[in-house]
Amino acid sequence: MKLRHSLKDVATEAGVSAATISRYLNGSLDLPEATRTRIDAAVEKLSYHPNPHARRLSLGRSDTIALILPDIANPFFAKLAAAIELAAAAHKSMVLLHATFNKSERELAALKRAAQNRVDGVIFITNRSPEAQVAQELNEFTRAVILDEDVPGGMAPRLLCDNEMGGVLAGRHLREAGHSHIAYFGGGSDLHSTQTRLAGLRLGLAENSETGIEPTLFVGDHSPTSGRELAKRFLAQADQETAIFSGSDELTVGTIEVFNEQGVRIPEDFSLISFDDARSLHLFAPPITSVRQPVDQLGARAVDILFSDTWDQPDFRSLIERMPVTLIERSSVTAPAKNKNRI
Repeated sequence: MKLRHSLKDVATEAGVSAATISRYLNGSLDLPEATRTRIDAAVEKLSYHPNPHARRLSLGRSDTIALILPDIANPFFAKLAAAIELAAAAHKSMVLLHATFNKSERELAALKRAAQNRVDGVIFITNRSPEAQVAQELNEFTRAVILDEDVPGGMAPRLLCDNEMGGVLAGRHLREAGHSHIAYFGGGSDLHSTQTRLAGLRLGLAENSETGIEPTLFVGDHSPTSGRELAKRFLAQADQETAIFSGSDELTVGTIEVFNEQGVRIPEDFSLISFDDARSLHLFAPPITSVRQPVDQLGARAVDILFSDTWDQPDFRSLIERMPVTLIERSSVTAPAKNKNRI
């Protein structure tokens, strides 16, 4: 086994201090030619290779960022992670990934580990409304970006999609198709995304209407399991509803599974719009109309904010930036079914 020599070994061989060797190799110290020659000779003789991680830390950076997200198996977060990895590479930085499964203890552990690793910044994503301690830990970082879902109490720039406009687009499309009784499947009533998408849905449904339309709210969490539970509850309780706006592709998948099991047809029985369009919804039967989030742009922009040179501006941490969404019309929305006794 080849012996790996340390900085101290080189210092002893060259007859100078380890600090002098470190500063010389970092290019932060100018030395007489004779001293440089001794150090260079010692480095070559001992085949010394500086530890790049230690060297970066000595310069005040790690060339790594932490990405903390709920679930890498979720296609939305997988695509977002890939976009962040690609954007980070352009900044010569690596991504340390932490999946929390929306557990408070894992979010806290991931933040503590990121601090221990002295990362250059954190991109934090959650699918729930975290406790105050999570925000407190997040606020300890010099650079952090809150992405996709809000973190109450977090003192960091927020990058979100335009959730309210997504609701407006869905509501407008359903209203134009003739629907006036809508159900909304959301990922938790306390989530910022649920509140703003629902608010937008109300606005879209109310356009060109003398009376407001109040959607029926069904909430769980953003998972296929929750989608199945909400679909069963919906079918048991549905009265006048003729359409569903689903707050995520994961909820949509669970909903469609139950509908298929029970012989419920889309759009013949109920029209359906999904939010995200991260899954291959165009391959479903029928293809599902969706409000598309700009996943690649969200990931790239989060990294740009993290590496921005404007962090010293007093109002930068209060930045709230919203990325535009797009309605992708497919075949899952039609005029309301007339036979309400069909189920």
